[in-house]
Amino acid sequence: MTAPRQALFWIGVAAVFVAILALLSDIMLPFVAGLAVAYFLDPLADRVERRGAPRALAATLVLAVFFLAFVAVLLLIVPMLEAQLLSLLGQLPEIGAHVRGVLAGLLAKLSARVSPEHIEQARQAAADLPQRLVSWILSLIDDAWRSGVALLNLIGLLVVTPVVSWYLLRDWDRLIAQVDGWLPRAHRAVIREQCGLIDDTLAGFVRGQATVCLILGGAYALALELAGLQYGLVVGLISGLISFIPYVGSLVGLALSLGLAVIQFDEPLRIVLIAVIFVAGQAIEGNFLTPKLVGERVGLHAVWVLFAMLAGGSLFGFVGVLLAVPVAAVIGVLVRFGLAHYLESEIYRGGAGGPDDRE
Repeated sequence: MTAPRQALFWIGVAAVFVAILALLSDIMLPFVAGLAVAYFLDPLADRVERRGAPRALAATLVLAVFFLAFVAVLLLIVPMLEAQLLSLLGQLPEIGAHVRGVLAGLLAKLSARVSPEHIEQARQAAADLPQRLVSWILSLIDDAWRSGVALLNLIGLLVVTPVVSWYLLRDWDRLIAQVDGWLPRAHRAVIREQCGLIDDTLAGFVRGQATVCLILGGAYALALELAGLQYGLVVGLISGLISFIPYVGSLVGLALSLGLAVIQFDEPLRIVLIAVIFVAGQAIEGNFLTPKLVGERVGLHAVWVLFAMLAGGSLFGFVGVLLAVPVAAVIGVLVRFGLAHYLESEIYRGGAGGPDDRE
C-alpha cells in the first residue's frame, strides 16, 4: 500500500472514531471515566502483580483502595460543602440587593454625564440582573435533570465506571499486547516510539496537574477560611479543582472571593488580603508547583491545553473535556514528530549546496 493510501486509511479511521464519539457522547462518560481510572492505576496494579498476586486480585485490591479513599474524602468534605452551598443559595437575594446597591451608586455618579433616559434603562437592567441570573442558572439545572442525561451519567458513574475500570485494569496488559500485534509491520518501531512519548506526556501532565489541583484546592480553602471569608471552603476547593484549566481556576476564584469579600468585609485591608491569597497562589503555582510536579518535559503548553478543552467541550460536551488532554498530547507528539522529519528533509534544507545550507 502506498503512503497516500495509508494516510487516507488512517484519516478514515480517525473520522469514524470522531463520528462514533459524536453520536454516543451522551452515554460515553462512564466508559471514558473507567478508561481513565484503569490507565492511571495500571502502574500500581503492575507493582502488586510483581509481588506475586494474580492480576485479577491486584486489580481488585488497587480499585478497592482507590474507590474507598475517594468515598472517604467525599464523606469528609461533602457535608461541609453542602452546608456552605445551601447557605450561599439562601443569601443570594441579599447578595443581589447588595449588587444592585453598588450598581445604583455607580449610576448616580454617572448621571451627570449621561442622559436621564439611559440612566433609567441602566437602573432597570441592574435591578433585574440578579433575578435573571439566578433564574437562568436554575433553569439550566432543571433542563439538565429533566433531559435525563445527568441522571443517566450519575448512575453510570456510580455503577458502570467501577465495573469498566475493573475489567480494563485486569486485562490492560493483554489489551496493549493485542493492539501492538495489530500495528503495521513496516512502521511498528516508529509507532511504538511515538506511543511511548504520548504515554510519558499524558501521564506526566495529568498526574502532575492532578497533584497541583489538590494542593491548590486545599491551600486556597484553608487560607480563605483562616481569612474569615464566608463560603471560603467552597470557593477555595472550586478554584483549586478547576485550575487544571490554565488561568481559569485562579481568575474564577479571585472574582468569586473578591465579590464575597466586598459584601462581607468593611475593611479594605481584608479585601486586599483575599486578593493577595490568590496572587500568592498563582505565583507559587507558576514558579514552584507546576515546574516541579508537571515540568516542561511534557510539552503541553497551557494555551494549547486551554484551546483543546474549549474545543472538546464545544464539540462533545463534558466527554470532550475529559478527552481534550489525551487528544492534545497525541497531536502534540505527532506535530513534533512531523516537524523533526521536516527539519531533516530536503524541503527545509533546500538541497545540498543551496543558499540555506551556506548560512
